[in-house]
Amino acid sequence: MLSKGGCPKTMLSIRDALETLEGKWKLLILFSLSEGPKRFKQISRDVPGITDKTLSKELKRLETHQLILREVFNTFPPTVQYSITAHGMSLEKLLDELHYWGLLHRKEIIGK
Repeated sequence: MLSKGGCPKTMLSIRDALETLEGKWKLLILFSLSEGPKRFKQISRDVPGITDKTLSKELKRLETHQLILREVFNTFPPTVQYSITAHGMSLEKLLDELHYWGLLHRKEIIGK
């Protein structure tokens, strides 16, 4: 566990992580891709409520941060597939913990 009384520099890594993963969609997209490579429409179906425009924007941001890989296959029409990178898979434990916490939270607070 991190020390709570550290200098502001100790918060830089947390701030960087939150800025990289900010928003309500990125973690859901990563969770979807943790199951294996997918095409755009497959991810769209896995993440209810996301628009195509937003999904496209978030995929580009995740690719910029090297959390996902976008592969274009030489077919007609071109086939595009997204997969999670090794760097993205380093978030697997965090995603599992968030999923578990969300289940408990829903049961404790929302499910009463």
